[in-house]
Amino acid sequence: MFLTRHLPGLRFAGSVAILLLFTFCTPSETLMEEEEARVVQPERPLPYPVTHSNNYAYALDGGGRTDSGAPGEAYWQNRAEYDLRAELLPEENRLNGQASIRYINESPDHLDRLILELVQNLHKAGTMKKENTEITGGVELHSIRVRGEEVEEFPKNGQPLQNQGYLVDATRMLILLDEPIAPGNSVELEFEWSFQVPEEGAGNRMGRSQDNLFFISYWYPHVMVYDNVNGWFTDPFLGNAEFYHDFADYTLEVTLPDNWLVMGTGEFLNPEEVLTPPVLERYRESVESDEVISIVTESDLGAATHRSEEGTLTWRFRAEQVRDVAFSATKESVWDGARAPVGDLDGDGSVDYTEVHSFYRLNAPLWEDQAEYAQHSISFLSDYLNHPYPWPHMTSVEGAGIIRGGMEYPMITVMGSYNEAGPQDLHGVTAHEFAHMWVPMIVNSNERRFTWMDEGFTTFNTHQAMVDRYPEENDNFELFRSYLGIAGTDMEGPIMRRSDYHYPGPAYGIASYPKPASILQALKTLLGEEVFMEYYLTIIEEW
Repeated sequence: MFLTRHLPGLRFAGSVAILLLFTFCTPSETLMEEEEARVVQPERPLPYPVTHSNNYAYALDGGGRTDSGAPGEAYWQNRAEYDLRAELLPEENRLNGQASIRYINESPDHLDRLILELVQNLHKAGTMKKENTEITGGVELHSIRVRGEEVEEFPKNGQPLQNQGYLVDATRMLILLDEPIAPGNSVELEFEWSFQVPEEGAGNRMGRSQDNLFFISYWYPHVMVYDNVNGWFTDPFLGNAEFYHDFADYTLEVTLPDNWLVMGTGEFLNPEEVLTPPVLERYRESVESDEVISIVTESDLGAATHRSEEGTLTWRFRAEQVRDVAFSATKESVWDGARAPVGDLDGDGSVDYTEVHSFYRLNAPLWEDQAEYAQHSISFLSDYLNHPYPWPHMTSVEGAGIIRGGMEYPMITVMGSYNEAGPQDLHGVTAHEFAHMWVPMIVNSNERRFTWMDEGFTTFNTHQAMVDRYPEENDNFELFRSYLGIAGTDMEGPIMRRSDYHYPGPAYGIASYPKPASILQALKTLLGEEVFMEYYLTIIEEW
């Protein structure tokens, strides 16, 4: 996520006093030699030894992790398969959802429970949160099945939990299983639920705007991570720190009234079923074009999709090995598209491409060039990080009224209009959200606890992209400026503090974004480009 807080810069004053001192008070060569003889050169200071937590030591013993931090020979990740269906009712601002989930236990442990996340409960009265938010009632659970059997909620009377059932606590759901999931086995789950879509939901990361735009994320029951260090990850969502999820395969179906355009995480499976012939032709042309093409123009609005007898259309998507899915629904947004080179993705010696799509409303004129910013960002980052963008498309959605900065999900991002900030800032937020496709969408870090790992790396990568495109306006000091403005003051906080526990004010933003990025830039300068990039790219490759 891209923060838009503007932090004060730091002005430096030079001084010639020391220079004059050495100019007029230079000792003789003999005195200097005698002084050097008396100086005892200290040994190189060594860092303190690394001490492992009990959980990490357990993972070391099991071979899942190593002292160096690299994955161990016995490293494992659990995974899942999601079949998601969403019905969006724009007139009611309501989403009805169905999910079938197959959760696969790759761990060596027998799992007698599951922990899931229900982020929309952030909008339920009484839920713990970091800041005030709209109250919509949260998630209404209509049906939960485990292995085909309906399960009931445990009574909240303080009695011990027994047998099979579930319990909801704020944004978390506990499901106790009557039969544990053995290593290598799986369990089938089914859910039906609904919720009112907030205007600025989940900490300004999803929602609705102007009755013509929905951006839907944090929207379905999501199995939380069971990993080889902490076991079940149970940190609640408080509206600030983002997510930590396993990789999974997804199918997604979104049903809306005719004339709404939908784009979501994954390969777009049925364009011919939903787009009118002229729009379909331009869409297919765009995915083969280096020049940006207007797929849906102002004159197409209201007539870009087929009309059905039922008055609704279903849009279908499929994604493999991603940590989440999100989708947008727009009614009065134009649609630009093109392709962007990402390098040799499949190893056949030829250049591969991904699609870039840009949806924006007419009151966001800077977005007329956003698809070109997208092309540059995805191509540059694929090359700089030596890892071609691996997915079929990358979509940008203008979401003023929901968000002011930007928020990333696999293959799709929502960003503000940037009307007041300017075109270079819009390019910058585009590069930032796209850089998140590598960290944390490919390198799957724990954003809920350690925001600096994804935002710090992403801020550093964004800076490289902006230097490439605007070298005269972006030097290395520009990256340091926000951090140095509060460095050494009471407002500065430690990078390694857990994300939701920073002190109020700029401490969280500084510790998560420019401070770690500044350290990476300093390290790059110290080691040199070649040595730094060797190790920097190793992190991406290993993880």
